[in-house]
Amino acid sequence: MALGRTFAVGLVGLAGSVVEVEAHLAPALPAFVLVGLPDTSLAEARDRVRAAVGSTGLTWPNRRVTVNLTPAALPKSGPGFDLAVAVALLAAAEALDPGRAAAAVHLGELGLDGRLRPVRGVLPAVAAAVAAGHPDVVVPAADAAEAALVPGARVVGCRTLAEVVDRHGGRVTVPEVPPVQRVRHAAAGRAEPGDLADVLGQEEARWAVEVAAAGAHHLLLLGPPGAGKTMLASRLPGLLPDLDEEQAVEVTAVHSVAGVFDPAGGLLRRPPFEDPHHTATPASIVGGGSGVPRPGAASRAHRGVLLLDEAPEFARAVLQTLRQPLEHGELVIHRTGGAARYPARFQLVLAANPCPCGQAVGKGLACRCTSLDRRRYLGRLDGPLLDRVDVQVEVPAVRRAALSGGGESTATVAARVARARDAQAARWAGTPWRVNSEVPGRALRERLRPRARLLADVDRAVDEGRLTLRGADRALRLAWTVADLAGRAAPTPDDIARGVALRTRGQVAS
Repeated sequence: MALGRTFAVGLVGLAGSVVEVEAHLAPALPAFVLVGLPDTSLAEARDRVRAAVGSTGLTWPNRRVTVNLTPAALPKSGPGFDLAVAVALLAAAEALDPGRAAAAVHLGELGLDGRLRPVRGVLPAVAAAVAAGHPDVVVPAADAAEAALVPGARVVGCRTLAEVVDRHGGRVTVPEVPPVQRVRHAAAGRAEPGDLADVLGQEEARWAVEVAAAGAHHLLLLGPPGAGKTMLASRLPGLLPDLDEEQAVEVTAVHSVAGVFDPAGGLLRRPPFEDPHHTATPASIVGGGSGVPRPGAASRAHRGVLLLDEAPEFARAVLQTLRQPLEHGELVIHRTGGAARYPARFQLVLAANPCPCGQAVGKGLACRCTSLDRRRYLGRLDGPLLDRVDVQVEVPAVRRAALSGGGESTATVAARVARARDAQAARWAGTPWRVNSEVPGRALRERLRPRARLLADVDRAVDEGRLTLRGADRALRLAWTVADLAGRAAPTPDDIARGVALRTRGQVAS
């Protein structure tokens, strides 16, 4: 009887748990049993490990092999456990030093020829290992650069199982083979944003985008085709400040699990931008898949911008699934294989035409839609969703006078946004909030209590039914952001009025 052990990491969402991998060899009829709640892809490791061990030049033990993944109650998925299973088995067979095997965490998928293939989620997995007191990590060579981004990790990148065995004291010939290259899935919105100066006219809409950027507010742009809605929305990410260290690690971890992260550029420092097509399914937006679900566009846009262009064309189920992240800043996805929790604190930008043909306003062209068609079209953006969108602005058709010149550049506006963000960071220091859009209405009202008359416009809008209580809180957040852009320590009555106007001007019901 022999026993070998090593460690791996199981990911459920972004939460990583260190998994002890034990291999037991017993003098019985030859068999290979894998226990510990593995999914289908992990259960198939038995065949991959057997073939890889043979391709490495080692003899497969003629015994009953039992591999246990502890804790057994934790769902485990994916081929990332292959390397740990092989190392634990070879340690039990004394084909390598059991002490060295037990001192490191092993992550990686095995090919039938013994080569190590990269896996998703290496960054959060290595971070979880280091946090649990396991800084020594062995990963595929293609994942070494990503794993090295974790502070405190001692990373070894290997190309083959033979190289791992050799490093752990085994006697084996190490072949010279090229590393298996990482295959990244394409992600939307990776093009560099254009300059805000490219937008002609639209002073009011440009200012609304600036306010949205300064306070991380959600935004609705309502107007005819060709008015510049998509152009304005695509310029928003360029106005946002760089991510700080904590945010960069969090965003990079999401993209690592999604399989769209390129470690060559280091941690993601710029806010991400996602613009899915209106034919996207709910699973592609909020996340899904068999077993433990993967992050969707909403999570990949964490700390960045999620643009839904032609928003009324999106399926109703897609729009309804956005309520949870808009309210709580995270997504909890339940599947039969387990529940995954992903951060999703993004800025939502909705761009919509006023009717199906788009000519209900502007350009002097006759609208072919009936009043019922218009109500049904914009009715897809229902009240509960729009009540969570802070800035709602109409974007009129551009007139010839606007073609003579552009407005301020992205760099100029971004500088004002950065100063406003700094003011918010100083104001809310020592609290869980970073920007105005995250602050609850109670805290905002408490700050204005000595000047209660400032709330008259907001209270009047609530009494008249133009604002819900949630909308009133969001109008106050906008007022604080307007004051921050102007360099004021607190909102004035004019700032409050402008906050209410930004909330109500573009409401679909109007």
